Amino acid sequence: MTNIYLRCAFLSACLLFLVACSESPPVFHDIERPLRLSDWQLFAMDANELVPSESSIVFRPNNPLFTDYAHKLRTLWVPQSLQADIVNDEINYPVGSVLSKTFYYPRSSSTTLIKVADSGLQKINLSENQLIETRLLVRKVDGWDAFGYVWNDEQTEAFLRVAGASKQISLLDQDSTQTTDFTYFVPNENQCAGCHTTVHPDGDMHPLGALFSQLNVDVSTDIASPLEQMVQRGWLSDEQVFPRSKSWQDHSASLDDRALAYLNMQCGHCHNPEGAADTSGLILDNSQTLAINRGVCKPPVAAGGGAGDLRYGIVPGQPEESILLYRMRSDKPDEMMPELGRSLIHSEGVDLISRWIAEMPGAC
Repeated sequence: MTNIYLRCAFLSACLLFLVACSESPPVFHDIERPLRLSDWQLFAMDANELVPSESSIVFRPNNPLFTDYAHKLRTLWVPQSLQADIVNDEINYPVGSVLSKTFYYPRSSSTTLIKVADSGLQKINLSENQLIETRLLVRKVDGWDAFGYVWNDEQTEAFLRVAGASKQISLLDQDSTQTTDFTYFVPNENQCAGCHTTVHPDGDMHPLGALFSQLNVDVSTDIASPLEQMVQRGWLSDEQVFPRSKSWQDHSASLDDRALAYLNMQCGHCHNPEGAADTSGLILDNSQTLAINRGVCKPPVAAGGGAGDLRYGIVPGQPEESILLYRMRSDKPDEMMPELGRSLIHSEGVDLISRWIAEMPGAC
C-alpha cells in the first residue's frame, strides 16, 4: 500500500512539474544553440495539441509567403518588461525577442496529407496535422540569428538541423484524387540568411513577416490585431500610427494592388535596390514606380536558360511571353523563381500574376 501511495505521489509531482513547465514563459538562449526546440519553452503539448505559450502572440501577416502549400503557425514573444522601438518606420525588436514559424500539413487520415487552404490555426491538433519543421528567428545583441528544428515522426520533439534537411511528401488534392509527390526542403542556415538578408552582401538578417505593415491586419471583432496585442502587452507604444500593406489575398482590392503585394512578399527580399538580385535591374519590392524597373518591356540581364528564350520580363497583355511568369511556372532549379523556399508551383500566385499581365495596357 505504501508503494502505491509513493507512486501516486510521484505521478502527481510529475504532473505538477509538466503543468508548471507548460505555464512557464519562453526562454531566451543568448549563447547556447539548443538541440531541442522544447528548450525554448515556446510550446506545450496539451491533450494531443501543440499549444503556443500564453506569453506569445500568434499572428498571421497580411501577405503569407508561399512554401509548398504548407500551413504555418507563427508566434512572437518579447521578454517581460522590454519594449520594441520604431526605427525608420519599422519595428526594432529588443534583444531576447523570438519569432517562430511552425510548418505543418493537414491530413485526412493517419498517413494522407491533403492540400487545402491555410486555416490560420491558433494551436495544432496533432491527430489531424503532421508537423514538419519549426524555424526560429532570435534577436541577439549582434543581430538576428536563425534556428531550424525538424520534428520527429512521433511529433514529440523537434531537433536542430544546422545543415537543413529534406522530407518526401505526398499531397492529395482535396477536390480530386490527384496526388503530388515532391521533396520538401528545410533550409540550412545560409539559405535562411539568403532570404532574410535584404541588403547584400553585408546586411543583417531581419524578419519578413513581423513588420509594421504586415502585422496591421483585419481580424475578427473578438480578437485584437497583432499590433494591438503588442500595445496591450506593453511591447509597443500606443502612440504609433500603424501603416498597412495591401494583401494579395484580399479579393476586394484592385488587381494591381494584389499583384504588387504578392511580388513584394515573394520576390522583394532579393529583388530590391540593395538585395541579392539588384544587378538584375528587376525591382519588385514596391520601391519603384517606373514600369521598366518592374520588368515591363525589360530585357533580362543574365537569366540564361531561365528566360525560356523570351525577350522581356513582362510583355503587357501577353503573360505567355513574359519571363516573370515563365519562371514562376517552372519547378526546375535553374529556372524557377523564387529559387529558394519552394519545390512546387504556386498555382494561385501564377493565376494572379497571369491575369495582372493580361490586363496590363501597352506593348513592347
